[in-house]
Amino acid sequence: MKILLVSPEVAPYAKTGGLADVAGSLPQALRRLGHDVRVMLPCFQSIQRGGFALRKSRKSVEIPVAGQERKGLLRQTTLEGVTVYFIENQEFFDREGLYGTPAGDYADNAERFGFFCRAVLAFLRRLDFRPDVIHLNDWQTGLIPVLLRTELRNDPFYASMGTLLTIHNLGYQGLFPATVLESLDLPPSLFTMEALEYYGQISFLKGGIVYADKINTVSPTYRDEILTPAMGIGFDGILRARQQDVSGILNGLDSKQWDPSIDTALPTNYSAANLQGKKSNKRALQKSLGLDTQAKGPLVAMVTRLDTQKGLDIVEGAWQDMLQRDLQFVLLGSGEKVHTDRFARLQKDAPGRSYIHLGFDDGLARRIYAGSDLFLMPSLYEPCGLGQLIALRYGSLPLVRRTGGLADTVHDPADDPQRANGFVFDEPTPAALLAALDRALALYGDRRSWLRLVKRGMAQDFSWTRSAQDYLQLYHRAQETRHG
Repeated sequence: MKILLVSPEVAPYAKTGGLADVAGSLPQALRRLGHDVRVMLPCFQSIQRGGFALRKSRKSVEIPVAGQERKGLLRQTTLEGVTVYFIENQEFFDREGLYGTPAGDYADNAERFGFFCRAVLAFLRRLDFRPDVIHLNDWQTGLIPVLLRTELRNDPFYASMGTLLTIHNLGYQGLFPATVLESLDLPPSLFTMEALEYYGQISFLKGGIVYADKINTVSPTYRDEILTPAMGIGFDGILRARQQDVSGILNGLDSKQWDPSIDTALPTNYSAANLQGKKSNKRALQKSLGLDTQAKGPLVAMVTRLDTQKGLDIVEGAWQDMLQRDLQFVLLGSGEKVHTDRFARLQKDAPGRSYIHLGFDDGLARRIYAGSDLFLMPSLYEPCGLGQLIALRYGSLPLVRRTGGLADTVHDPADDPQRANGFVFDEPTPAALLAALDRALALYGDRRSWLRLVKRGMAQDFSWTRSAQDYLQLYHRAQETRHG
């Protein structure tokens, strides 16, 4: 099968979140299954200056934006045998941030990604690569199905291409003033409720949802949640209109990148068969962070973006009560100032028992996964979640709120003893978190039962192979829609 994956970010080239990990790992898994997979993304400044060996192509395209012809150039490289194309335009993509600066989004994001969507389709013709399916990701790619099903619908080169749109986070909807239709050379007829119009604006994401052949999101539970008014962020009605075409596929985990038996960032490697190394990592982490190495209780950790979505208000509200328990607490993260300021103050409450690192450090993150006993993710919503998958792989039991991908991957002994691998609570309150924490602390005292859960979690298969096979089924269904 010929597959083109289009994404605004792809690891290791450009990354702001989990979307990049998906766009970097899934194509490799599909290639291992024998398919011709290629990837396209913008050639951001970070890529141009990142030391990647990119080959320049002689191919170029001219795209009309705001009354001017804007030139797109092509660069390429390979990632584990997968061809990766980078669409270059200095004016649009030679900037410090992918989507904006700390002060906010770039004012011309509609033009930037409108250019990108048109350039993707134009370069396919120049490359003479006709994919069976185009796999689109988030609002930045949402105009591609619109273009395919409107102005290009009678073009034989494009007519048979199926489309799948993956929604990684419904909170990002690509909303812009209606005037951008003209600057992107799109007809006024698209400014309707049946097309791109959304409360007087246009939405790139809505365009993708309306015109893509199939739609999915990154966990089965999140798929169900976004069809409801409570979690649909205003898009639930739009999604329910296409409910039969909306699926949920759980993200995978790169099992080579995340493996405690070979992770070079760890002081001691270990596996489910030999957990002595995990004890060594805990002691090394405690020592390096100034925590008491003789403490008997569990080490509770968070590695997270400091965003209200991540349930930080719940943790902050439970803080004083948490410190009454026999535990140590470590947090690594950066993000919203309200939370960085608050955690900076809270750390002073428990010298020697807590450590808070406001920033990001990949090596420290890995040592925290390896050295912690409990991994806290009390998210208000979580489309899939990566932290709990890594924690399970590293033998740290997740303590999560029952939402999205957390509900699909973490099972509480009280709910499902046979699949238990962590702890789950429902209400987004400090009291509910503390109740789950107390159940975890009680089990921690029963080493045999605790280690049974640890080993079960470490043995679970969250590899991309299974997810890639599920995506292939969706690709075939998108193709059948085109040929139907």
